[in-house]
Amino acid sequence: MKAATIRTKTAALLTMGVLALSTGFLLLDKQEFSEHENRYLEKFPEISWERIESGEYMKDLNSYLCDHFPLRDFFIGMKSKAEIAVGKREINQVFIAGDGYLIENYKKPENTEQIAGIFKAFGEKEDVSQAEIRLMLVPTASYIYREKLPAFARMESQMETARQIYKESGLPFIDCSEELAAHKEEQPLYYRTDHHWTTYGAYIGYLAYCREMGLEPVKLEELEAETVTEDFKGTIYSKVNDYTRPGEPITIYKNPADQLTVYYEDTKETTDSLYNLDYTRQKDKYSLFLNNLHPLIEITNETASTDRELVVVKDSYANSMVPFLTRHFKKIYVFDTRYYKWGPSGFVREHPGVTDILILYNMNTLDTDLGVRGIF
Repeated sequence: MKAATIRTKTAALLTMGVLALSTGFLLLDKQEFSEHENRYLEKFPEISWERIESGEYMKDLNSYLCDHFPLRDFFIGMKSKAEIAVGKREINQVFIAGDGYLIENYKKPENTEQIAGIFKAFGEKEDVSQAEIRLMLVPTASYIYREKLPAFARMESQMETARQIYKESGLPFIDCSEELAAHKEEQPLYYRTDHHWTTYGAYIGYLAYCREMGLEPVKLEELEAETVTEDFKGTIYSKVNDYTRPGEPITIYKNPADQLTVYYEDTKETTDSLYNLDYTRQKDKYSLFLNNLHPLIEITNETASTDRELVVVKDSYANSMVPFLTRHFKKIYVFDTRYYKWGPSGFVREHPGVTDILILYNMNTLDTDLGVRGIF
C-alpha cells in the first residue's frame, strides 16, 4: 500500500513538473540572443509540407525547443558545474586548467604550407617593396601557460609551427614568445575566460616589436591606466557554460601626449579615442578595443615621435596592441582583410608614405581565419 502511494505521489509530482515546464515554455518571453553563449538562438521554424516530409521541420523544431527550454541557462550551468565537480577537465574542446584558467585545445594547422605561401606572395609584391615588413605570430595561453594544463593534455607546439611558417614565408619575423614567457609571473598575460591576450600581454608583444624595430618603447608607468570593467566573461566562458565563474577586469592605457584622430572608413565616423566604452555594457566587452570590427581604420597622431606610417594587417589580437604603437607612427592604417576587399598591397601602392607593415595573427585561429586568404 505504501509503495503504491509513493508511486502515485511521484507520478503526480512528475505530471506537475511537466505541466509547469510546459506552461513556462508557453508564457515566458523568448530570447533572441544568448548573452552567456554569445550567439543568436533558434527562431520558430517555418512550416511547410515539403519541410515536414523531408524531416527538416522536426529537426529545426527540436533545436528551437532546446534553445528556449525554461530555465535553460540554469540547467546548462548546473550540468557543466556537475561535470567539473566529478573531475571532468575538458568540455567542448576547452581544458579546465589551473589557477581558474579555461584554455582552448590547440590543434596543428592543416594548411601551414598554404598560409606560409600567402605570406610569402604578399612579401614578394612590388607594391609593398617600399616598406619594412614584419610577421608576428602570437602564441596563445595553451603555449605560454602550458604548465597549467591538465596532466593528460598533449598538444602540438605552436611555436614549432610558427617557426615553420616564418621559414617558408621568407618574411622578417618577430618572435614574441620569449618575452611573453619571461613576464608571465608578473601579471596575467591572457584572460582566464577568453582566448585573447590581456592588455598587459599586448604590451609585452609591443615590447618585442620595439626591440626588433629599434624603437624606444613607452614605459607602462608613463601611460594612464583605467580599469573599464571588472566583469568580462569571454568566448571560452561561453563554450564551457560554467556560469558561476567570476568576471575579470579589462584595463586600457592612454598616452596623455597623444593627439589622435581615428577614422572608420566603413561608417565614416571620426573620433579621438581608440576605445568604445559602450561595449563595457555588453557581453562582447573585448570589442571596446578599436570599436570592434572594421575593414579599415585610419589613425593619425599629431604628436607622434616620427613621421613613419604603419600598415597593420591583423586579427583581433592586434586591437589591444595598436594603442601602444601610436607613439611611434604619424599614421597607422589597420586592415581586417576578412572585410576589406581591395587588398592592402594596392593600398600601399597608392600611399607611398607607408614605411612599415606589420602582419599580426594569433596561432590558435590562424588556420581558420578567412582574413589570411585576403592578404594580397
